[in-house]
Amino acid sequence: VQLQASGGGLVQTGGSLTLSCAASKRTLSNNGVGWFRQAPGKERDFVASISWNGGGTVYAESAKNRFTISRDRATGTAYLQMSGLTPEDTAVYYCAAARGAYGSRSRSDYHFWGQGTLVTVSS
Repeated sequence: VQLQASGGGLVQTGGSLTLSCAASKRTLSNNGVGWFRQAPGKERDFVASISWNGGGTVYAESAKNRFTISRDRATGTAYLQMSGLTPEDTAVYYCAAARGAYGSRSRSDYHFWGQGTLVTVSS
C-alpha cells in the first residue's frame, strides 16, 4: 500500500499551499488520516488529523487557524490547506493512514506513510 503526497514547493512568507495525499480508496476509506512534518535535524511532528468520515479533526497548536485538513472519501484523497506560512513551516510534509477510524497525534498510530513533499517558505 502506498500513499502519494504532493503539492509542496517554494512559497514566500504569508503565502499558501495545498498538499494532497492520494491513495487507493480502499486504503483510506475507513481510516483516519494524518499529516506530519519533519524539519531538517528535527523529529517528525504531528500537524493535523481527520477521522474516517471527515467529522473529526485535530490540529497541532502551530497549525490552528492557519491549516485546514479535509478529505474526499469518493476519491480517497486527503488535503492539507496551509495559509499564513512562515519559514518555521519549512519541512517535509508526510501523510499517513491511521490504523483505526480516527486520527491521532502519535506516529505509532499510523501504519502507512507517503514519501513526503517538501515545503519551503522563504523569508
